[in-house]
Amino acid sequence: MINKLVANIKKTGAPIVIGLDPMLNYIPEHVQKKAFEEFGETLEGAAEAIWQFNKEIVDKTYDLIPAVKPQIAMYEQFGIPGLEAFKKTVDYCKEKGLVVIGDIKRGDIGSTSAAYAVGHIGRVQVGSKSYVPFDEDFVTVNPYLGSDGVKPFIEVCKEENKGLFILVKTSNPSSGEFQDRLIDGKPLYELVGEKVAEWGADHMGDEYSYIGAVVGATYPEMGKVLRKVMPKSYILVPGYGAQGGKGKDLVHFFNEDGLGAIVNSSRGIIAAYKQEAYAKFGAENFGDASRAAVEAMVADIRESLEQR
Repeated sequence: MINKLVANIKKTGAPIVIGLDPMLNYIPEHVQKKAFEEFGETLEGAAEAIWQFNKEIVDKTYDLIPAVKPQIAMYEQFGIPGLEAFKKTVDYCKEKGLVVIGDIKRGDIGSTSAAYAVGHIGRVQVGSKSYVPFDEDFVTVNPYLGSDGVKPFIEVCKEENKGLFILVKTSNPSSGEFQDRLIDGKPLYELVGEKVAEWGADHMGDEYSYIGAVVGATYPEMGKVLRKVMPKSYILVPGYGAQGGKGKDLVHFFNEDGLGAIVNSSRGIIAAYKQEAYAKFGAENFGDASRAAVEAMVADIRESLEQR
């Protein structure tokens, strides 16, 4: 699957991923109203609003981007209907040729970890039949429990040609409370990065490993170090836009070939119509606002890479 991600990035010239992380307050009133008229102010109504919102954004941007990243918590909060909207979103994006990164941040051990892996990127056996429950292409994994929590995912990746993004240095302000702690003279995030490179060496695609890393855009100097630690691992970079990251902060996350990183923006794109820069589109044309935000993000990153 890493080969498809790289191919999509080369085809679009856009090393970006849209975070499909819909909150109800991001969804325009007319979309909510239509969903509530059909399903009432219920969990089903909320899930329908989310699905229609996602569909419009995907329809208006899929030709510009290589991938999407739905964050499962935004769907889980609406219970089973929310998870159904998550699954519909995954399937629809794959129909459009997009790579789907399931942002699930799972981290457990043994059979529990294996069950998470099977449910999201593998196959579950039911009697004589097997099913692919959620069927994302990549998932995010928390490595805090060590190799026991990651290896079940790697095993499923190898079976299904799927991929992982391991949390290494996250974009949130308090990440340093643990991730920056020195161990034998090295910060913990660097040790995790070394482990990601080790895991990835055993599961290579044509150019890059199926085992990637999550490194926040808000820590560009650390990204520079981790790029060298993990030369063959793709880096998923959250924190662009709404969290403060800009194109000029991201150049060190990329290799000299202009590959090796994919930058995420969530509310900066899906709620673009709420921003002053895109207010001219209005809530009725929120999908067009998202498209314009994607074009601006791609131009920002491309210009920064050309100037480095």
